Amino acid sequence: MKKFAVLLMVLAFFNCKSNAQDTPENSENSTYKVSKTDAEWKKELSKKEYYVLREAGTERAFSSPLNKENRPGTYHCAGCDTPLFRSENKFDSGTGWPSFDRCIDNNVAYSTDNDLGYTRTEEHCATCGGHLGHVFNDGPSATTGKRHCINGAALNFKPKNE
Repeated sequence: MKKFAVLLMVLAFFNCKSNAQDTPENSENSTYKVSKTDAEWKKELSKKEYYVLREAGTERAFSSPLNKENRPGTYHCAGCDTPLFRSENKFDSGTGWPSFDRCIDNNVAYSTDNDLGYTRTEEHCATCGGHLGHVFNDGPSATTGKRHCINGAALNFKPKNE
């Protein structure tokens, strides 16, 4: 477990820029329902949100207030407000990023990321193409076995009944 934590900390210091962000969502011929220019995204998003969602960056581990968010509700894309994850599927993975064992069907898209010298499955908002994080096969075995490791800066939490 100690080796795993050290590996995660090392990975957090690398910029996880992926080729997926060079795809058409940044152009007028987008394959995503929500498409904006870089200037429009920069105007609408905070610097951290832009770095994560549009440049495929990774926020520092344990820096998101969403790690400790335990109220019932839904996690939405910070770029386009698409609902992505439900609170009942959130779990504490100990990695320092909000983690979920499943996403909301059809609202998350996937691509391959080889930036660190090995293959990972990268997750994007299926509506705007924003980078969310990565999915791994080391999640809770009692449910899906998946760990959707998501940057808190890519999400907005909406409490249930609000």
